Amino acid sequence: MRSQLRSRPFLALAACVAVSGLAGCNLDWEKPDLSMPPPERFREAKPRSAPPIGAAHDFSARFGSRELVTLVDRALENNNDIAAAVARIQEADAQARVSSAALWPSLSTPNTFQQTRIPGTALSASPGSGSSALAQSYRQSGQGNVSSASSSSSSFSAQRVNLWKLGLTASYTIDFWGVNDDASKAARLLANASHFDRNVVEMTTIASVFSTYFIVLNAQDLLRIAHDNVRIATEVLNAIKFRLQVGTATVFDVALQETVVDTQRANIPVLEETLHQQRNLLAVLLGQTPESLKTTGSSLKSLHFPSVQPGLPSEVLLRRPDVAEAEAKLASEEFSVLQARAAFFPTFTLTAPYYGVQSIVTKYLLQPEAIAWQLVGGIAQPIFDGYNLQGQYMLQQGKYSELAANYRKQILTSLSDTENALIAISETGKELKIDQEGVDAAKRALDAAQARLREGTIDIVTMSTTQNTYFQNLYILEQTRLLHFQAASSLYQALGGGWSPTTREKEIAAANAAYEADKGFFP
Repeated sequence: MRSQLRSRPFLALAACVAVSGLAGCNLDWEKPDLSMPPPERFREAKPRSAPPIGAAHDFSARFGSRELVTLVDRALENNNDIAAAVARIQEADAQARVSSAALWPSLSTPNTFQQTRIPGTALSASPGSGSSALAQSYRQSGQGNVSSASSSSSSFSAQRVNLWKLGLTASYTIDFWGVNDDASKAARLLANASHFDRNVVEMTTIASVFSTYFIVLNAQDLLRIAHDNVRIATEVLNAIKFRLQVGTATVFDVALQETVVDTQRANIPVLEETLHQQRNLLAVLLGQTPESLKTTGSSLKSLHFPSVQPGLPSEVLLRRPDVAEAEAKLASEEFSVLQARAAFFPTFTLTAPYYGVQSIVTKYLLQPEAIAWQLVGGIAQPIFDGYNLQGQYMLQQGKYSELAANYRKQILTSLSDTENALIAISETGKELKIDQEGVDAAKRALDAAQARLREGTIDIVTMSTTQNTYFQNLYILEQTRLLHFQAASSLYQALGGGWSPTTREKEIAAANAAYEADKGFFP
């Protein structure tokens, strides 16, 4: 990032000479080092370039679920967090206009009509003595149109003085040191950051929609497993009860199997709670009431797992809107440092307190002789303010250092997020295969145990252990499947959610064009 402090060396030197004996001139600033070259490749991916993963709608289609695509579109349209981020863009754009206002002259029209009633007792020492010297002075000085008014309660004669004014006032601070320009640029960069923030919110929201939808499908899968486990355990219980009737089983055997059945039944309310709560959360993400949301997807196993190439670390950093946001805030703060630095220098102000026409009679109001004006120029130099300016300058430097650290951290976080997501996809994929093999082996063991139970050649403890192993492996398999799909959601977020440098350039250009076009008649 190019330093802006060196753009005005002559002006800064002149100001230092001018104020060296007054406010001091220790205005040097050593910027924090921002150099942090990204690695050449990700550890968990091949070192090759790759295009952006696509926008939210396109990426959601990779899972092969029309319902998921529809849910993503609803979230993009109705999510309240995204709507709030859009409102923050409007706020930032408005604040940029406010901060840029000082670049323009301030103009206003103080048009007034004034009428003053002078009591007769102030104009005459006795009744009927006519106008006093005070009334004559009003006439001679031209301060008003003096007329007489009779009083109903005495013979004293009152006077009225009228004065019409049409004019224009103006003031302008010459931006000799770029104070106002720096404030304007800082605000515009913050407005750009608000656009990037909106993209961050959208990316996070869509990732949450993905993850929550996966949990809903997973809860439905686990509920089917729980009901099937109850069915299997109940069949075994009925077989043991039959053996109890014929004398080949004990009450202990029955009680042990009843424990297995009850344990499996106890899982159902917990899974029902998870299912309904996650549907409610999904409804909130879509910006609708929980009662109005219905999902038709039945199983996580029906989805396709998307194949994603992350590309190079340098490409990922350019595609992360949160990195762009941190960079824009840092650039904005640099102009804030410049603004605080320039506050040490003199301020040049031109003021026209009044330019217009004045007359005591309206018919002379537009005559050249009625023109009145006043022009004032001023220079203000801070001498001593209790070290307020120095404190403000140090404050902005501290903020810049903080944002610089946050910027470096955001870069590291982006790279770490991508590596973690790639690791999660790889390792959960391996675990998914192993868990599936475990379920298959446990199912074969259960089938064999049930056959031996029918033959009466297996003890109930072994039968119970075999059942629980099979049931547990089923749950583990589905939980691993959920983690595998959630890793894809994390990778979507880590890669910037389809955002790209092209998107960034278009958004900034559109924001600047809207800013320029929406100024109205007056700048």
